[in-house]
Amino acid sequence: MLWIKALHIVFVMSWFAGLFYLPRIFVNLAEEGPGMATERLLKMARKLYRFTLMLSALALIFGLVLYLWYGIGRGPGNGWMHAKLGLVVLILGYQHACGSLLKKFEHGINKRSHVWYRYFNEIPVVMLLIVVCLVVVKPF
Repeated sequence: MLWIKALHIVFVMSWFAGLFYLPRIFVNLAEEGPGMATERLLKMARKLYRFTLMLSALALIFGLVLYLWYGIGRGPGNGWMHAKLGLVVLILGYQHACGSLLKKFEHGINKRSHVWYRYFNEIPVVMLLIVVCLVVVKPF
């Protein structure tokens, strides 16, 4: 079980590294005009988005193994797990939103400023903080 837990943590950390950096690329894209730099940033964003999809799938698989096979977070007194799973759904929604924003950049129809993307970039930090607190503290 400890190997599965370790792999889950590694893939969650890696997934979030991608979610932290992808919106930062969006900040740069929003500041950049047409040209070689924009194409390079779009290529980086595409590759990073695909990589975060793979990392999220692995994090979810190992998390499901911990939940279904080992029973971590199951049973009475594990309300923290329900809250965590709700946040995981929101995080997946955030990742989907990143994919939608990337498509808008690819089609040249971005309507948001670099400042908006700077705020958007902070959302996964807050969500990760809450998830870690739920898992470690288990407040309910």
